[in-house]
Amino acid sequence: MNDRSLQPPPDGRNRNAFLPLLREDMERRGWEELDFLFVSGDAYVDHPSFAAALLCRLLEAHGYRIGLIPQPDWRAEEDFKRLGRPRLGVLVGAGNLDSMLNKLTAGKKARAFDAYSPGGESGLRPDRATIVYCQMVRRVWGDIPLIVGGIEASLRRLAHYDYWSDSLRRSVLIDSQADLLIYGMGELQLLEIAKRLKGGEPVAALRDVRGTCYPAPHEEVPEGCVKLPSWEKVNGDVSAFAEAYKLSSLEQDPFHGRPLSQHHEKKTVVCLPPALPLTEAQMDAVYDLPYVRDWHPDYDKRGGVPALSEVKFSITSHRGCFGSCAFCAIHAHQGRIIQARSHDSILREVRLLTSLPDFKGYIHDVGGPTANFRREACRHQRERGSCRGRECLFPKPCRELEVSHEDYLDLLRKCRSVPGVKKVFVRSGLRYDYLLADKKGGETFLEELCLHHVSGQLKVAPEHAAPSVLYRMRKGSIGQYRRFMKLYEAMNRRLGKKQYLVPYFMTSHPGCGLKEAVELAEFAAELSFCPEQAQDFIPTPGSLSTCMYYTGLDPFSGEAVFIPRSAGERRLQRALLQHRMPQNRNLVLKALSQANREDLVKVLLKGNGEASGGKGRRKKSVPPRRRERKGRS
Repeated sequence: MNDRSLQPPPDGRNRNAFLPLLREDMERRGWEELDFLFVSGDAYVDHPSFAAALLCRLLEAHGYRIGLIPQPDWRAEEDFKRLGRPRLGVLVGAGNLDSMLNKLTAGKKARAFDAYSPGGESGLRPDRATIVYCQMVRRVWGDIPLIVGGIEASLRRLAHYDYWSDSLRRSVLIDSQADLLIYGMGELQLLEIAKRLKGGEPVAALRDVRGTCYPAPHEEVPEGCVKLPSWEKVNGDVSAFAEAYKLSSLEQDPFHGRPLSQHHEKKTVVCLPPALPLTEAQMDAVYDLPYVRDWHPDYDKRGGVPALSEVKFSITSHRGCFGSCAFCAIHAHQGRIIQARSHDSILREVRLLTSLPDFKGYIHDVGGPTANFRREACRHQRERGSCRGRECLFPKPCRELEVSHEDYLDLLRKCRSVPGVKKVFVRSGLRYDYLLADKKGGETFLEELCLHHVSGQLKVAPEHAAPSVLYRMRKGSIGQYRRFMKLYEAMNRRLGKKQYLVPYFMTSHPGCGLKEAVELAEFAAELSFCPEQAQDFIPTPGSLSTCMYYTGLDPFSGEAVFIPRSAGERRLQRALLQHRMPQNRNLVLKALSQANREDLVKVLLKGNGEASGGKGRRKKSVPPRRRERKGRS
């Protein structure tokens, strides 16, 4: 047990409790130089949900002197020089989101709000931040060891499609001129790299660290690599790009994955197999570190950093996801193998949160990418990794799937029994198909979930209603959602509670034409449901759906996939889902006419002239009013 984690964090207004941002901060610690400098695209929030804080605290715990330059002015050298030249190297991360996704919407319009910047101010990081920061580091510090990581680098590690420029781009490792790229969550890789640099090894010698990519001269590519179609080949051939995606995705397992190589003009990118999953003890050690759990006091005058409010009283209980939705890249970044913290570690964090002065008694979430995935999918994952070329839940749950909510339910019971805790909510994504597969404990879990852990609305993500689109999404059938909806309504009725399901739907996904969009609109009308905001599919780097969007092909089957590319069609699909909004009336009529479904005019436009959401009969599965989340990671 880490005893210091049982104590309240230091006074958040004391800048000495934070990692150094200025030369004066170093001097107060008696430091003349840093071991590592971390350049981040996000403002500095000392909380484990922020990658820069987590990795820097981890290095600090292992004896390294680490300083941060958050959101530097990328147009001038001064910001990059303010902590001096570090002894061992520079680490660069674009932030908790890809910098282009952070800046632009699905319609490629600039976002007016940046939750990871002080006061929500936008424009404080450059486009393609990883590349721009690295260019400045090279200008200032020359050939210093330069290591990039984070979600942007991780998902752009190979040649990839970039939606915002509508073009293919080279590996970010090549464009950034970094020495190493860490992909995945990064703790094990970073500690090994730091240890070996400290031991005197040159960065060019670090060619065997799992979970990293490095640039190699063409003649020095190691034997045994799976050779991907080259940058030159994929840049002019969509079928070659699809093949490259297929080959690379089949090797993304830490137990049986093989190294990859992809030829670029001047260098070959060598991508080593993923890092091994963290053990329970390693996960505990990461989250037991002495985080201040607040934004840096330099941001007080600007209103702080908005993203903290979403996570300050939430707890990460595990990582990884074996759901493998096609549009989501979490399984490509965190892996398909669940890595969980111990109950003791989580309960220490709960007790710590109750000691914070602004804690009101509510734990906002205890979960991960998928809340009810607290264990590996099956015993085979523990022994030899995830099955090659097969999914755990799609097209139906695997017969080897070991379904249980027992551990998660036990954890929730312990959390809500901690003195000072009034309520523990579950707000992470919940896989209802996994819950339905739990024949022994699913009903018990659902009962306690409804009784203790829902705040009036439970958010779930059927994503679509058309079978052909759900197939491309790698999601279960809408029949599963109907079954869960009935169980949820029956359970709340039995418990005497008025609680609703909030379904998330996505428009314009690959495979979705107007016919399928109408199917979704029909289903939403059946639920008397009209979201205030609709989630358009955004082709983010690294996902299967993005590969389909760019190529028009399913890379695994080779089948052609319809892609709704035009802005006009995307508007029609969004209007169909939001059919009761008065401003969408003409678009809905146009869409129904094009789909030859004028028979649905009265069904979809009933109450269209009324307030958003309409006044039609509502099923208990949908709340009277709701707010849609603005996007998915």
